[in-house]
Amino acid sequence: MPFACKNGSCQTTRWMKNVLLAAAIYHIGFGIWANCWPHLWFDWLGIARPNHVLLWRGVGAVVGILGLGFLIAAKNPIHHWLTVLIGFAKFTFGIIGFGSEIFYQEIPLRAGWILLIDDLIWWAPFAGILYISLRAHTGLPPSRSKPFSISEAAATYQLSNGKSLIEASESKLLVLVFLRHFGCTFTRQILRGLEGIEKEANQHNAQLILVHMLQNGKESQYLGESSGVARIADPHCELYRAFGLGQGGFIELFGPQVWWRAAVALFQGCGVGHLAGDGLQMPGAFLFHKGKIISAQPAHSASDLPNLPQLFKTLPLPVSRDTVSA
Repeated sequence: MPFACKNGSCQTTRWMKNVLLAAAIYHIGFGIWANCWPHLWFDWLGIARPNHVLLWRGVGAVVGILGLGFLIAAKNPIHHWLTVLIGFAKFTFGIIGFGSEIFYQEIPLRAGWILLIDDLIWWAPFAGILYISLRAHTGLPPSRSKPFSISEAAATYQLSNGKSLIEASESKLLVLVFLRHFGCTFTRQILRGLEGIEKEANQHNAQLILVHMLQNGKESQYLGESSGVARIADPHCELYRAFGLGQGGFIELFGPQVWWRAAVALFQGCGVGHLAGDGLQMPGAFLFHKGKIISAQPAHSASDLPNLPQLFKTLPLPVSRDTVSA
């Protein structure tokens, strides 16, 4: 599955379009089949027909609509990455749900062929399209060839109040929370709980600072009522790199733990939006004081959220005005 990416720009290749066209034909065909012959699949398997045939026809209608979405997405798979993500989620949960039904013998093993053609054969190519789409929406390339050291980055990058990071860290303990892109459901989850995070920081006489990947000022539309929180714009992800935060691999971005936590976040109403930053960038949280990292909490998956109580455990006592000047 070759593809070409350079400086965040990826070219859509023929195989991606062909996969989406094939998926569209199958899903539209399934929708027609489920509505015109709703009992046929159950008769083939020799299991009882559903009591409410409208339910099965409804499933067919939803699958058919998804097929129409794939047909539209085939024109530009990278641009229509959200449709691909919805399909990938459907295949993932279909494999888990249908597979467990077969495992617990609720459905006969001979029904496994529909699991194969309905979900399994699409999972890997859709995962590939998603990964390429993330590569295509990565942030700006670094502004310099040599990465910043922590001291260089802290002297270069400024808070929204105009102070450099190093200046701010001289007078107060800082809690740096490095965000993923603003469309990520986990970033939205952090922003919804930002009041609690800020309160935890204040209890330790520390200042909360958000680090994001948008151009300076463009983050305000996502912060809403939290727009007063100090922040640092890092569109080139140079500060991220200086603190040891790189891009995630497939497992870190799409592993089972990520999907489970994403389902919980979506159920809680966090939602998901367009890519606003580097879609591959990993998050993290740090305690930073006098130009040095006091405690580090780099994320091991895209779903990891900042755990401030754990972060502050490295300090012998909660920082007070007697130990760090306000």
